[in-house]
Amino acid sequence: MTVDTADSGVVVTDDATGVRTVTLNRPGRKNALDWTAWCVLRDVLEDTARSHGPRALILTGAGGSFCSGADISKPDPRHPVDKMRILADVAMAVHDLPIPTIAKVDGVAVGAGWNLALGCDLVAATPDARFSQIFARRGLSMDLGGSWHLPRLVGLQQAKRLALLAEMIDAAQAHTLGLVTWVVAADEMDAFVEKIAQQLAAGPPVALAQIKSLLNEGADGSLHEALARESRAQVINFGTTDAATAYAAFAQKKEPAFTGGWAVPPPGSVPRNEIGESGNA
Repeated sequence: MTVDTADSGVVVTDDATGVRTVTLNRPGRKNALDWTAWCVLRDVLEDTARSHGPRALILTGAGGSFCSGADISKPDPRHPVDKMRILADVAMAVHDLPIPTIAKVDGVAVGAGWNLALGCDLVAATPDARFSQIFARRGLSMDLGGSWHLPRLVGLQQAKRLALLAEMIDAAQAHTLGLVTWVVAADEMDAFVEKIAQQLAAGPPVALAQIKSLLNEGADGSLHEALARESRAQVINFGTTDAATAYAAFAQKKEPAFTGGWAVPPPGSVPRNEIGESGNA
């Protein structure tokens, strides 16, 4: 996939291992996103969900910042409802992606920018990363899913602290609170995230999609509901070639090569000697 980066503020690159990197590219504004950039980001995420190529996604920012939220430097005549709709679209697109996502954060991640990172499955940050639910300082309330993500990650009391005080916290504090998965030295970050992304991209794509969905849905449901979803998901996994591949690789003491292929014969492929003369089983 290619994106015209001249005006969009979003750069997309794919590598041979199935890792897609989406870079927010408005460094002059610390990667604050305007209307065009939000729309392009939504389209990129939705394309990623439809595509069979990408098997892991890295979301990052250019120029030493992750994202300083929505760009409010210029008046925007659009109706607030339309503005919020595009933010909601982006938040849902990140959440619903069937592939694992990693936010690679350096510099500021504030407001919608931080919530964009929180929407990813994993977050790697440099020691220089800084985070803030800055909305209250702007006379606003949270958006891009922050009111949903924060309480689930840190508990209600800490979520209120971060949102009501709108304080800036560093990577070490974010890591202690469980808002950052890893803190990695800046000069090691690229190699570290690339290694994790390639490991995810080499995993069983159907199983990883099922795991991600189960964990997302399980955060709100009962144990009975979780067990029912787990049973349905496992049946899907057993229908792929990856399960058999993993068992065979284990027996042969080698690494499996997962493809996500479907092992169940498609309708109409039953051998003729297994069906009656009339074509009915």
